[in-house]
Amino acid sequence: MMMRKTRTALICGAIGFLALASRATDVTGQWRAQFDTQIGVQKYLFSFQTDGSRLTGKATAEVNGQRRETELKEGTVSGDALSFVEVINFQGNELRIQYQGKIGTNDIAFTREVGDIAREEFHATRVESTVTNASAGTATNVPQAG
Repeated sequence: MMMRKTRTALICGAIGFLALASRATDVTGQWRAQFDTQIGVQKYLFSFQTDGSRLTGKATAEVNGQRRETELKEGTVSGDALSFVEVINFQGNELRIQYQGKIGTNDIAFTREVGDIAREEFHATRVESTVTNASAGTATNVPQAG
């Protein structure tokens, strides 16, 4: 009888752990980032929505005084990981920018790959609804192996 209770407790615990581990961290809302790149400082505001493991939203960017807004594509979120693609027009060419992120409590650590041109690592911070000027994240450029 004791072994049966122990086994039941272990099974219930394992199910609870798996449910928690598979639950995606909530990234819904706005996230701000600022990082230095080959074309200058870029300021981003990401707006995310989730529906299960599906991630949608938009990116508003300011680079060298020019502003653009793009819809995010191919977005997924699983546990504390997320990924999406930003497609922009750069000098008349379509350029895919792939993002991989690890979600923290109030930040996301991103790796961003701009085609096979460049790779940057940066942090985005959650924009609190009561704060109008959230601090921007920091960035480190990582040279792309060529």
